[in-house]
Order: sequence, then structure tokens, then C-alpha cells
Amino acid sequence: MSYQAPVRDISFVLNHVVGLADIAKLDGYEDATPEMVEAILDASAQFTGEVLAPLNWVGDQQGSQWSEAGVTTPDGWQEAYQQFIENGWGSLAFSVEYGGQGLPMCVAASVQEMWHSANMSFGLCPLLSQGAVDAIEHHASDELKAMFLPKMVEGVWSGTMNLTEPQAGSDLAAVRTSAEPEGDHFRIKGQKIFITYGDHDLTENIIHLVLARLPDAPEGVKGISLFIVPKFLINEDGSLGERNDVRCVSLEHKMGIHASPTCVMAYGDDAGALGYLVGKPHHGLIYMFTMMNQARHAVGVEGYGIAERAYQQALSFAKDRKQGKTLLGKSDDDHGIVNHPDVRRILMTMRCNIEAMRGLALECAAAFDIAGKHPDENVRVFNQRRGELLTPLVKGWSTEIGLELCSLGVQVHGGMGFIEETGAAQHLRDARIAPIYEGTTAIQANDLIGRKTARDNGQGMQELLTDMRATLTELQQSNNPDMQAVAKRFESAVGAADQSLQWMLGQNDPTLPSASSVEYLMMLGRLSGGWMSARTALVALKMKNEDGADHDYLDARVALARYYADRFLPLVDASNITITEGSESTVSLSVAQL
Repeated sequence: MSYQAPVRDISFVLNHVVGLADIAKLDGYEDATPEMVEAILDASAQFTGEVLAPLNWVGDQQGSQWSEAGVTTPDGWQEAYQQFIENGWGSLAFSVEYGGQGLPMCVAASVQEMWHSANMSFGLCPLLSQGAVDAIEHHASDELKAMFLPKMVEGVWSGTMNLTEPQAGSDLAAVRTSAEPEGDHFRIKGQKIFITYGDHDLTENIIHLVLARLPDAPEGVKGISLFIVPKFLINEDGSLGERNDVRCVSLEHKMGIHASPTCVMAYGDDAGALGYLVGKPHHGLIYMFTMMNQARHAVGVEGYGIAERAYQQALSFAKDRKQGKTLLGKSDDDHGIVNHPDVRRILMTMRCNIEAMRGLALECAAAFDIAGKHPDENVRVFNQRRGELLTPLVKGWSTEIGLELCSLGVQVHGGMGFIEETGAAQHLRDARIAPIYEGTTAIQANDLIGRKTARDNGQGMQELLTDMRATLTELQQSNNPDMQAVAKRFESAVGAADQSLQWMLGQNDPTLPSASSVEYLMMLGRLSGGWMSARTALVALKMKNEDGADHDYLDARVALARYYADRFLPLVDASNITITEGSESTVSLSVAQL
């Protein structure tokens, strides 16, 4: 099935909900005018729909292949990637100093959604490269920036993130890869697993960011350093030199994203891979979080991006598939299953959650845009805290819900959804990795209750709830009956979230908050999604009074907000009960009793 990027929906959120016009007034973002952004979205929609989307099925069927000579991507991948870099799609948000376009993160995230909807396996390559560029730009020396960033920003070199080792998993304190000093560089030895695009044939060089330990490193995470390890060494004139001592020794066989090579990487089978230290020794974990946090937001976008593709396919199938007598059809001939009430429920569930997740991700990105450019330090600090608070919600909630929606997409197809030829199953298989990538949902939840809630004694959360209550006031003051209904649900949900926050802050035993951390994350994700839906509906109601307003489109925004409030905000109240009353039972059985 073809993919058509939801340009209008994305543009609506950017221009009318998260405040792109205000961001475009900030120093350095002047080019992000509504007209320019609209042109970018339209061009991206054409590229992703015509070039990337047709390769999605091909990539799933062929997969990437390993040989002694290296990893090869499926048919059409190289040509598509060449168009990708020629059009500058990977450089939107990068600094103009290194050849980027300097556009806001919220614009870049909108384009990234289209990559992942059209072809998630393809989109993973530039996703990892973007995180590597951010880490190098923020923490490497000027010499290393000059050596690596221009080519990486251009896209002719790609980047990876090398954290995980067979014995370590998510426990980076157990990393054993070593780095021996040798003149102005280091020799890296060790093995890394689960390295996305660790080897491939799309770019002429691959720049690996590798966590390793120096000989004098202390134990634990405080002894980790970060190194740049290129696949090919760089000559003094910037040309490519000899092959470095780093190789992909095998590819993982995965449930989905078959075209995205997930590599086992060997460093130093011979003399040792030459690497360059980034920043200070033993600060690697801090530096890697720059890359990881950018990637976490991007994976959240990936979560609802693939759900958007699943929704489009489910909707198309539901309109065409005729089965049984429908209750919502207007004639005896109108038997498309889209007119069965429960199929309508599924489609409404998919649509309203996708729009809520998109709104939250772009709200988060906009906060980071303001934090990076606003002239007022207090505003910058506030928005940095807001962006950091929302990041685990974007990553954790969006990927979990995105997975559920892809499963619902299969359900709409019935038995045909379980058949690979329809393509619905691929979306579900591909989506399954997103809640695991860049830290599982539990890791995001622990970050949320620890760094983002307990560390600042709930300041960031209280600020968010304050903004939500301001929206609640607008809902209550509206004379629209749908907004009054949303207000009722939203008021209860905000109060429930505040109760859970106070419970979290009041616990002395870390076991109990940890036992309910994922529930807390999902609760706040659902609440934040309702907040974005309500804001969107309020804007739509105001726009209905404008000349030439598209009432059908605007009424749909209101209906979706009402449906979200009726169906999903009550789950916030239920989560509050689970958190405050059910945490002890979660850990009540011993290991022997499990």
C-alpha cells in the first residue's frame, strides 16, 4: 500500500499548536517561515512517498546481507540514500557551521516522522548519524569536529552508537572494551552487539562512537570514556586512508526491520582499532547521553510514525473490505467494514492517539528549540527542563502506544492481517523494537521518576501540571459542549496525576516507585496526549470563525479530542489507583513463588 505523508496534520500542529512562528523569531531560526516549512514538508512527502515507501516491502523481504567483504543493503537502497543526501534531508537541524541547514528541531522531527512511516529500516541510518553528530559537536575538540562533522552532516559519512556488549546489556557499568593510549590516539579492543548500521554500503565511511575503558579507569560508569573510531582512517588532506581494525563479524536475525543491519562489531582483532578520545577521560557516559537523548526523542517519533503507516493501511482496507451488514452505512450497498461501529472504534483509537503523540513530540522538540536560542536565560532554563521531562514520555509512551496501534492495524485486516502479503504484519514486526531501542520503557520510566521527578523535587512536573490547569480553565470557559465534556475528564485526570506525583515524592523505599514507574510514565503520557488533543481542539474552534475555514477538518480535531478524553483520560485515574495502592502487590511474590 502507498504512503501519503499527513502534511496538513503536521503543519497544523507546527503552526497553530506548538508555536513555530514564535520559534522562527529566534536568532538563527529566521528561515523557518511557514512558507519555507510548508515547502519542506511537501518536498519530504513527495520523496518519502515516491522513493522510500516502495522500498519498505523490498527491504523486509530481502534484508541486509553479510559477507567477508562487508554488509550490503537491499535493492534500491543505495540509490535512495544518494537522493536522500543530495536533497539534504539528513542535515536539516545541523549547524550551518558544518554545512547543515540550521532549522529548528521541531521541523526536523516532522520530516523524520515521514522517514519512519515510509520506511523505518531506512530511517534508522540517518537517525543514528544525527545523534553521533550532536555528541561530536557538543563534546569533541575543534580538531575532531573539523575532521568528521562536515562529511557526517553532508551524509556521505554515517555515524553509529556503540554501547552494548554481550555481558553488559543496558548495564554500562559492565563495559569491558579497552582503550590503550598510543601517541595522540588510542587502540580500541573489544566487542559490541546490537549496533544499528554498524556496517553497510550506503556511505563511504562509518564513524563509530564507542564506549571503552582506559587502563587507569575507575570501576563502574565513572570509568567510561568516549572514542571516535572511523571505519576508514582519515589522511591529513581529509581523504580516506587505510581500513581501520574494526569489522562487522555477523548480523543479528531479527523479528523485524530486516533491511536495517544490526551488527556484532569486533574492535581490534589485529593491532587494535585506532580511536580518538572525545572530551575528557572518564566522561564518556555524560557525553553519550547527548547522543542518546536525541535518539530517544527520535525513536519516539519512530513509534508514532510507523503507527501512522499502519493506520493509513487499516483505513484503506476498511473502506474497501465489504463484509456483513453495517450499522453506520447509509445504504444496503455500503458494506465496507469501516461502517461497523467497532472498526470505527479501532480507527478512531489509532487516529486520535497518533495525533496526540505527534503533538507531544513536537511540543518537546519546540521546547528544546526555545531552550537553545531564546535570549532570556530563565526561559531557556525552563524550556530545557520541560524538554528533558517530556523526552521519556515521547520515547516510552509513544513507542508502547505505537506498538499497540500497529497491532490494531492487523486486527482491522482480520485474518488477512496475519498474512504477510498484505504488509500489515510488517508494521507490527518493525514496531516491536521501538520500546526496546535506546533504553527499554522501564529505563525511560526510571529516568522519569529519578532524574526528572525526584531530583528536582517535582518542579518540572508541577510546572507541567500548572500549564495543564491553564488549558483546563480554557476548556471550562468554552461554551462548546464537547469542550465541556473534555474539561470534566481532564480535570479528574490532572488531579489524579498530581496525587501520583505526591505519592512518588513521599516514598522513602525506592522499591515501590520503581515497581510502578512504567505505570507512572504511561499515565503521564496519556495525560500529556490529552493535553495536546485539548489544545488542538481549542485552536480548531477559534479557527472556525475565520473566513474560508474548513469546518469539516476543524470539526474533526474537536471530535478526536472528545473521543480521546472519553476513552483514554479515564485510564489516568485508573493508573493513579494502580500506583498509589498497587505498588506493594507488584513485588509481593518471592522469586521462588513466581
